[in-house]
Amino acid sequence: MSKLLAVGTVAFDAIETPFGKTDKILGGSATFVGLAASQFGIKTGLVSVVGDDMPTAYLTMLNERNIDTSGVEVVQGGKTFFWSGRYHNDMNSRDTLITDLNTLADFNPVVPENFKDAPIVMLGNLHPLTQSSVLDQLSEKPKMVILDTMNFWMDSALDDLVDVIKRVDVITINDEEARQLSGEYSLVNAAKKIHEMGPKYVVIKKGEHGALLFNEGNMFFAPALPLAEVFDPTGAGDTFAGGFAGYIAKTEDISFENMKNAVIYGSNLASFCVEKFGTERMQDLTKEEVHKRLQSFKELTQFEIKLN
Repeated sequence: MSKLLAVGTVAFDAIETPFGKTDKILGGSATFVGLAASQFGIKTGLVSVVGDDMPTAYLTMLNERNIDTSGVEVVQGGKTFFWSGRYHNDMNSRDTLITDLNTLADFNPVVPENFKDAPIVMLGNLHPLTQSSVLDQLSEKPKMVILDTMNFWMDSALDDLVDVIKRVDVITINDEEARQLSGEYSLVNAAKKIHEMGPKYVVIKKGEHGALLFNEGNMFFAPALPLAEVFDPTGAGDTFAGGFAGYIAKTEDISFENMKNAVIYGSNLASFCVEKFGTERMQDLTKEEVHKRLQSFKELTQFEIKLN
């Protein structure tokens, strides 16, 4: 069975959108990556940290989906990372209300022995030094390392971020972050600059406007599926990354042509994630629903151009 190593947060979120609000619910980058990857019949190992306030039922739910949580450290007497945010009416912008690092502040990731040889590694959005420490623990060079990051690390730890970017094959960031990291407004030029920093592939996420894939002069665009209602976009980017990484782990094909499929699969799963708050939709998602929506993606994007 193919393996994916995913490093990130297992967290609590409290979310307010125009459609409602929640108290503390399960969230975190590693959680969403794992749930998305579980759709591909692979073994996913999570590396994260939580406090003893994390209900065992949440970890059990992940285990039941073939997600190995032996790399999730439980700190006795500690509290789990907590984020609270309020989304604006357009659902593309939000205000952070609370960020409590808690156990994440002193997180030293330990990769389980049975995942040190994982062929695909997903480095979720964490401090760049934490991401680098994971790569240092691997016993074999992975076929592909995928890195997700954000503008906070560009502002506070740029040198460390540049160092870890040199060591990865794929970087996934949004359009605003791509412009900040590269200093280029054009996303085509931004991708070129980021390529020069090390990654062979650059994935630029554009939210409800889809995602772009760049590789050595090649370019591919995947739209986001138009949805009637978006309840909570919090986990969409991590679900996209998990779908992308999960598909690559299943196929173990790192060609540009296969990356196109990975982008579509990631976009497809992200379209489900936003339909309910937190992880609720991803926990209930069936393979039949995924397949049916993939067909919708195909009908949306494939057409013949008649040239006169």
